[in-house]
Amino acid sequence: MFGLSGEENIYNLLPSGEKQPTKSPRYISVFQPFVKREIEERKTHPCKTMGIPKLQVPTPQDFLRKHAKEPKLPKRKKGQSAKKPPELNVPKRTDRPVMGIWSQKDFIATNIAEAIVGVPKKPTHACVDVRKGDKFLVENSGLVKKYLKKKDFGVTPRYIKKRNQEAKRAQEERDAGREETLGGRGLTRLAREEREAVLEGLKKNWEEIHKEYQSMSLLVDTVPRKLHQEKLEVQMKQLEHDIGALEKHRLVYIAD
Repeated sequence: MFGLSGEENIYNLLPSGEKQPTKSPRYISVFQPFVKREIEERKTHPCKTMGIPKLQVPTPQDFLRKHAKEPKLPKRKKGQSAKKPPELNVPKRTDRPVMGIWSQKDFIATNIAEAIVGVPKKPTHACVDVRKGDKFLVENSGLVKKYLKKKDFGVTPRYIKKRNQEAKRAQEERDAGREETLGGRGLTRLAREEREAVLEGLKKNWEEIHKEYQSMSLLVDTVPRKLHQEKLEVQMKQLEHDIGALEKHRLVYIAD
């Protein structure tokens, strides 16, 4: 038993047949019949694909020549003449100028008379910024204060006055309609003088409370002092809210 189970064994010298591995079955797609049918249809109907399956190849004698793809003009028919160029108003070479014309006008005396009678030209007001700089006119440069001398300078234009009047009239109509609507509900509009007086009184009260708040001691260690400080802060905050509401709204209505 030891000889059979050892490393060296006589049975190992006998040739043993090699086992060939078994191949797995070949994969066949389930869409194979559909593909075959499509190929057969393309063979029977080749023009259904994109493009033409076969093109006629040009012969070597019909190679592309120069200017072959340029558009060609139709040939001119017999008796069809081209357009003549327009005639120029230029004297011909054979024409001769008119000679011997003499005038009795004295050009020198005429020029002297025109210079004496004519109005002299006013020199243009120009300016040069540096010694060798360019010259520019001062009239339209903005340096001349000509707009200040106009009669309507600083005057409100008419269209702005008209627009302000229309806006004022519309505001008065809105105020009148609002007063009628609120008057039926038992509300009375506060007059301007009363509004100013109330606003001034609120500001005066705030100043008094603020002065009292500033005069308090820095050390607030007792309960009465804390309560007094909180009371002053609440009063000041309420007064600030009322003052802001009156200053923000121009019209104030009071219930009867």
